[in-house]
Parts: sequence; C-alpha cells; structure tokens
Amino acid sequence: MNLPPPASGADAPDIEYEDLLGQWSDLEALLSTLLARPAHVQAFPAKVRQCEAWLAELVAQDVDAALYLMFQLAATSTAGYSAAHALVCAALCQILGDELALPAAERSALVRAAFTMNIGMTALQDALALQREPLSEEQQRLVAMHPQAGRRLLEQLGVDEALWLDVVGCHHDALPATPSLAALAPSARLAHVLATIDRYAAMISPRRSRAGRSPTDSVRAIVGHEAQTRDEVSLTLVRTIGLCPPGTFVRLDNGEVAVVLRRSERANHPLVASVLSARGEALAVPELYHTLYPGARIQSALARSAVGLELNHRAMVRLGLYAAQRSRSLAR
Repeated sequence: MNLPPPASGADAPDIEYEDLLGQWSDLEALLSTLLARPAHVQAFPAKVRQCEAWLAELVAQDVDAALYLMFQLAATSTAGYSAAHALVCAALCQILGDELALPAAERSALVRAAFTMNIGMTALQDALALQREPLSEEQQRLVAMHPQAGRRLLEQLGVDEALWLDVVGCHHDALPATPSLAALAPSARLAHVLATIDRYAAMISPRRSRAGRSPTDSVRAIVGHEAQTRDEVSLTLVRTIGLCPPGTFVRLDNGEVAVVLRRSERANHPLVASVLSARGEALAVPELYHTLYPGARIQSALARSAVGLELNHRAMVRLGLYAAQRSRSLAR
C-alpha cells in the first residue's frame, strides 16, 4: 500500500524533533575520544556513564529513529570502526535490556561494557577493519587476550564496578549452546547478551576484507535454522528490531530499492521509502510504502555496499515519523 506523500502546512508532521543526527554524531565522536585516548581522559568512568545517559535519552526519544541513524551511520562512520561498532552494540544493548526485563543495574553494566568491551585493542580493531590479509599470529594472540587486557585497563582508569568489569572480561567466554538467561549468574547472563549483539553488529559492518552482510543474513546466522540452536537473546533480537530494521536497505517485489524507515504494528512488515527505481535510478521524491501489502512486499534484504546512494538522514527521519502517523491514521 502506498502512503500519501507529506504535504506542507497542516498535513505536515507537527512534532518538532531535535537534531538527532547531530546528537548521534556527537556521541560517537565523544566515544571515539574515550576509546582512542583513555589515559588522557579525566574521570574516565564518569565520561562513560555520561555516554550511557546520553544514549538512553536518544533511544527513549524515538527507538526507530535511533535504529535508523545507528545502522546508517555505522556503515559510513568517520570516527573509526571501533567507536562505531561500540555505539551500535551499546544501542542494541540498551534496547534489548528493556525487552529482556533486565534490572536497571544490570542494564547499565551491560551498556557500559558494550561501550568498552574492546578498549584493550582499539587501535588494533581499527587497523583490522582496514586490513585485507588474514590476521597474523601476533594479531590473533592480541585479539584472544583483549577481554582481560580491557578489564585491566579499565581498572587502571578507575572503573571499580565489579559487574561492568566482569562482563568485559568474559564477553568472549564459551557458554552452553542454549543457555537459559535466568539460570546464569549476572555476569554470564550479560556477557551472553553482549556476545550475541557483538556478533550481529560485526556481521553487518563492512570491512576492507569483505562487505557487510545484510541484516537478514546476519540474524539468520546468529539465530540458526534449527530450533535447538536458538536462544532467548537471539530470538528477542529478531522480535525487537525485525529482520530488516530501520536504516537498512531492501528490494521490493516491484523492483524498487527502499530504505526501511520504521517498524510497524505488524512484525517484519516495516514502513519503507523507495529511493531507487526498478531501473536503478535515484528517485527525486521517495515513495512511501507499507510492506504488508502486495506490490511493496520485501523481496530481499540488501547489504549497504550494494546501494551506492547517499541519503539525507534528517529528511528520512522526519519522513519516517510522518509515515508512522499516516499508517496509524489509515488503519483507524
């Protein structure tokens, strides 16, 4: 179903948004500084808590807008892979923390751990994202050691919260194939949540050695195809953000390429805006669709590298808000 295009005046959205794009970019820049030069940061633990509070405000303001900006900016970040990856993971932890009904203290520890889990190899992680050849033996050793190296560095920087430190230190430890979150100790429970999100975010992020996978392929790789390989975290991730989350690209059954703007009231049938025609030409005015209906259903997900188009993110965020308002109005 086509959604009517936004009009000027009375039909335009009347909700004034703060500059979410600018705030998201500023948060990423602050995080990049913390991770790249932690020894030069005064009151490092307090700065990480500031990032946590800032992220919580952005997510609470509009989860769909946060997801859109997160996935779009992660693919084009100029702050470095490590900071962009940490921000994606922390945002997903913030969102899933609510869905998993984690206590406030556990959710805070989880988000702080997501920000800092790779602080023991920030420079190496940025370098590996640009490296085409396989890891050397020394690089493999440093990667294997980075959880404990990160924990020690955080302790040196003044972090004294046991749960935060434990999660960073064990976020790559092996867990049972199908762990019950309720049966795990808090540090193991949060480490499992973080490890699942870490793998998902790494799969969708492009590197010099490979293009990022589509979110759908990434989710399927993590969730697994057999029921016995699935667990609570991966299934909650799928249920919460969808197979095609806001900010990702899809091909519709009419041949057009669209960007997902918002989730809808129907699972895995998001609101999208076509940005490329079936012939691959950029559309001057995006076409809004609800993918629940024939003619605009999602045919396949696309990796960011498959779409050579720069979007006006501010315009897209506002267009997504308008599409959600119109969809609700037409449903009544």
